[in-house]
Amino acid sequence: MSRKQISHEQGVIYEFRPDLDAIAEIEAGDQLRIGTRDSLDGAVQSESDLIESVPDEVNAATGPIAVAGASPGDILRVEIESIELAEETGRVITIDGFGLLDGEPGIQAPETRMTPVEDENITFEGIDVPIDPVIGTIGVAPRRDSYTTLVPHDHGGNLDTTDMTAGNVAYFPVFQTGAMLAMGDCKAAMADGEMCGTGAEIATEIDLTVDVISDPAVDLDRPMVETPNAWKTIASAETMEEACKLANRDAIELLATEHDLSTTEAYMFSSLVGNLEISQVVDPLVTVRNSIPKSTLTSPF
Repeated sequence: MSRKQISHEQGVIYEFRPDLDAIAEIEAGDQLRIGTRDSLDGAVQSESDLIESVPDEVNAATGPIAVAGASPGDILRVEIESIELAEETGRVITIDGFGLLDGEPGIQAPETRMTPVEDENITFEGIDVPIDPVIGTIGVAPRRDSYTTLVPHDHGGNLDTTDMTAGNVAYFPVFQTGAMLAMGDCKAAMADGEMCGTGAEIATEIDLTVDVISDPAVDLDRPMVETPNAWKTIASAETMEEACKLANRDAIELLATEHDLSTTEAYMFSSLVGNLEISQVVDPLVTVRNSIPKSTLTSPF
């Protein structure tokens, strides 16, 4: 099967809305190659290029892509096969008013550091960091409200989750006909938390296969990601505590269904086998995931 090419030059969005218009339509099971631009739209090409404030349009997401046959209540399955860097350098920046330690002593903003690509690493101030590309923003058309590509929510969006990487599978609830998948804001490397507000922002080429799960055994309200060893529910909220509660609620529903447990029993069980992980703490909402090993949760859908 030939891989369909979809470029950011065909169209990008800066807002996930319920009424998105597709730039392309695909069939379930199609293989795609998605070209993305860097999250700052090429505005930073040297360390003298500074971003004074968060741009009105940031995190361009290539798409949206309509998936034929995807209907509300379905689940969109996105297998991430590879993420290739499409530039010779990335960039890490600080912005005034943004970031975990914004305004604290010793923290300068705005600042820029370029991160050249050298073999299997990027370099930061001469220090090698292994390349491990991540899709920062990925999601579908939301149920009701609209969200900029800076904001994560139940539709996905700016999740900044390190598990959105090659070899893993992302799952999204379908809220609108066609699902309307879009993605961008990739990083050559990023740590959990994304503390300063960015990873090594860079343009990429993403190979993936998109499919639709109809009539799933368990309804999906928020994104999930499957790694070789775990299923991870993902939730975003105004506070870390609320995001943790949502991710844990989703996880215990899966555990209750698989093991025929009551909600309370699944809650207790999750305290034995689940691991809360921080995705990011810098976007307008924070994002966490609740990781359940596959030895405990075999196949939710």
